[in-house]
Amino acid sequence: PNLATKVIESIVDGTQYPQSLLQQCIRRIRADQNVNRARAAILKAYLNRFNRIHYKNTKEITMSLDLTNINVAYRIGRLFAALEKIQEEANPSINATIRDRFYASASSSPITVFPRLLSLKNSHLKKLNDGRKIYFEKLIGVIVNDMKSFPTNLSLNEQANFAIGYYHQRQDFFTSNTDKKGKETENNNSIKGE
Repeated sequence: PNLATKVIESIVDGTQYPQSLLQQCIRRIRADQNVNRARAAILKAYLNRFNRIHYKNTKEITMSLDLTNINVAYRIGRLFAALEKIQEEANPSINATIRDRFYASASSSPITVFPRLLSLKNSHLKKLNDGRKIYFEKLIGVIVNDMKSFPTNLSLNEQANFAIGYYHQRQDFFTSNTDKKGKETENNNSIKGE
């Protein structure tokens, strides 16, 4: 009850959302190992409002995959989604993916998990055809470009960025190329003022 009241107050007053909203959302994601649209929207709203108040020059988090987002936690979330997709394609009848086993630790202390996941990726890639191998290798290269190393720990805000990056990349896998091109054209036209 207190959380709902505080959220409504922050909406009406235009102040920062309560940190307990972020904590509860992260806790639910970890418990269910599921980042759905509502949870991603809550995290995005929290971070955008937080940045608008505290870091005025920070770029807002977009509604869909942002290839220009250089936030390390966002990129690590994208990488986790890509590794999960590789595993799913290599083993179509798998019951539990890396998300079920590693999401909590990957989103809080990436350095402990990602070396293992990247070595597993190599064995999964061997099961894919050459076209898919090349696609995933390029995707991973783009994601990790300019990343020096994996962080030891992620703060709550960084865990939110991880979840959003993971969600955006997963959704992008299910977006057709014609939809992506249409959005690109739409974004370019809005930037040009057309």
